[in-house]
Amino acid sequence: MNNLWRLPVGLSLFACIAFPAAAAGDSSRWGLGDWGGTRTELLEKGVNFTIGYVGEGAANLSGGYNDDRTARYTSQWALGANLDLQKLLGWNAAEFQLLVTERSGNNLSNERIGDPRTGQLSSVQEVWGRGQTWRLTQMWYRQRFFDEALDLKIGRMGVNEDFNSFPCDFQSLAFCAAPIGNVAGDVWYSGPVSQWALRAKYNLDDHWAVQIGVFEQNPSNLEVGNGFKLSGSGTQGALVPIEVIWKPTVGTHALPGEYRLGYYHSSASANDIYEDVDGRPQGVTGMTAKSRSRKSGWWVMGRQQLTSRNGDASRGLSVFANFTFHDRETSSIDSFQNIGLVYTGPFDARPKDDIGLGVARIHVNDDVTKRQRQINTANAITDYDNPQYVPVQHSEYNIELNYGVHVTDWLTVRPNLQYVRHPGGVYEVENALVAGVKLQANF
Repeated sequence: MNNLWRLPVGLSLFACIAFPAAAAGDSSRWGLGDWGGTRTELLEKGVNFTIGYVGEGAANLSGGYNDDRTARYTSQWALGANLDLQKLLGWNAAEFQLLVTERSGNNLSNERIGDPRTGQLSSVQEVWGRGQTWRLTQMWYRQRFFDEALDLKIGRMGVNEDFNSFPCDFQSLAFCAAPIGNVAGDVWYSGPVSQWALRAKYNLDDHWAVQIGVFEQNPSNLEVGNGFKLSGSGTQGALVPIEVIWKPTVGTHALPGEYRLGYYHSSASANDIYEDVDGRPQGVTGMTAKSRSRKSGWWVMGRQQLTSRNGDASRGLSVFANFTFHDRETSSIDSFQNIGLVYTGPFDARPKDDIGLGVARIHVNDDVTKRQRQINTANAITDYDNPQYVPVQHSEYNIELNYGVHVTDWLTVRPNLQYVRHPGGVYEVENALVAGVKLQANF
């Protein structure tokens, strides 16, 4: 047995034991401190630096495609600055954002959990992906008009910054960031990838807003060597998302909620996942897939705090749910759902800790399943262990239970257990149990 599987648990225990005093008495927002007061002074003048770190360790306790126990660690650094141009230059309601990220490490999902022929549909380490490299993740200018009712943003950005946005505290990708980007990543480029884009948002009042965006559809931006590419060469079309946002408050303590309903349309050509150029089953004929002129989908999502604790609205129970649906002609995954809850401040002695539980389902398009069976029949292969066999995919289920230890105001350590049922949607792959730990730090 490889003792590396103890790494995630060891990191978690080390952080919880090593920093108890800091958790009780260190109120600094930054791990590197206030730089002798310089950082606060810069912030008051309109310059806010970002030095962020996310690290995720994962170990397979049982199951998966390869049950040889091991551990993998992956991480991301985020370095940047936000400039309040009103404070700096006198430009009313204007700001500029620059962010560079670097990802490194390895992913347990690729090496142990999913069949290499299909991969896992989600990932047990969400911060891995899109190339382990440096990238220009944000470079945009934002301007607001009419008492900030109209909000415009232009520059380099990821679609998830504004559309289908969701927090990223869980370690499983099934509960992190924009669900659309996780299951339709061939057209929806979430951070750390950026592209040229324009986003226009109109705030109808304090609770309602509508927005629309136009994003460059350029697959070359995904390539590892193009992390800082600014030219438009390779552009194949445009992604246009639209969204309605409602942010109600509930009860005497004004408990916050957020609900989003949206639709996306990609004008880039996409291959039909079932039919060939003549409209016949591609798995039978083996001919080139039919080309479609668009790809689309829609989503509905919501988060709502339901309770407070002892009159403290910063503590209590919140619930969330996400549902996405994609056109069946061009989408290998045609639907995704997750539900979950987070309880903040479960113990009076630990008012900033939280407990999270989530359950997700990722469904493979039935036409993909049918085509895979047709290919195996055409090749006269029925043995799953044959390297030429095409694994038949259905639905993958992901469950995560985590506890966020608020070590300091700049460090959270989140040990977690994950259960993956039918990794990759492949019934022949054994269900996997994974232990993990997520470190979130702001230096």
